[in-house]
Amino acid sequence: MVKNQSCIGIFIMFTCKRLLWVIKDKGESWTGEYFRDIILTQNVFPFLKNEDNVIDPDEVIFVHDKTPCMRANKTQHLLQDNCVKFWGNDIWPGNSPDLNVAERIESIIKNEVEKKMLSETGYNRYHEDTLKMHIENVLTSMEEDTELFETLLCSYPSRLRAVKNANGRHTDY
Repeated sequence: MVKNQSCIGIFIMFTCKRLLWVIKDKGESWTGEYFRDIILTQNVFPFLKNEDNVIDPDEVIFVHDKTPCMRANKTQHLLQDNCVKFWGNDIWPGNSPDLNVAERIESIIKNEVEKKMLSETGYNRYHEDTLKMHIENVLTSMEEDTELFETLLCSYPSRLRAVKNANGRHTDY
């Protein structure tokens, strides 16, 4: 056990062309204000409007995981005010891990970082800076894995069918 361990927060999102990731600064908390000001305004909006990151900026639909900061009315209005199409609170199911393709990317990141941390010895195996370095290296290596992104995005129709066939219950995704 580590006394007073700190948490490293990571925001990830992807298009069929590129991964966007933001590591939370030390001491910052994931408030709605932080999410809107830092994540959306400074990172997501410019990312989605850049044609190097998306096939067609006018066709982008922002899909979120319905965490409190994402489903907040202020966040929903900010998305609308910035002309970002999104699955709002009325569309996205309340608890939908089977539909959230970002969950797959998160598990890949976790597994890769875990392998790297287990290969460390001594003090580095438990050091926050070592962990952050491995997280950044894994994320950087994934930034342009278009094959993975396309596969995950193209899985949405089958994911939706599976959830519908399971009457909203658990699926194999």
